[in-house]
Amino acid sequence: MTLIYKLLPESLWREAQAAGVFSGAGVDLADGFIHFSTRAQVEETAARYFRGVADLLLVAVEAERLGAALRYEPSRGGDLFPHLYGPLALDAVAGVDAPPLRADGSHDFSGLLP
Repeated sequence: MTLIYKLLPESLWREAQAAGVFSGAGVDLADGFIHFSTRAQVEETAARYFRGVADLLLVAVEAERLGAALRYEPSRGGDLFPHLYGPLALDAVAGVDAPPLRADGSHDFSGLLP
């Protein structure tokens, strides 16, 4: 099983739970796909885009469950990032964790990522 990760504020996750599906954050909707990160990319993504976000959640998703709608495409520095072209069915979610916020605004992922 390959896990990919979505970082998002808790409020968006609660909305997804109520709707039964996650359609994306504002940036996802603007870009036409849901942005994910691999294990190797998630901490840098958090540092770049979510520094200081106190209610950040780390949503782990089973990549194989997403089918052909999941594509790995070049992005930051030429790295291939997972992009989902369609909504995220919540049954593909393997787990949700809240990385603690450190005093410097970074998040502590120790023990949360395999």
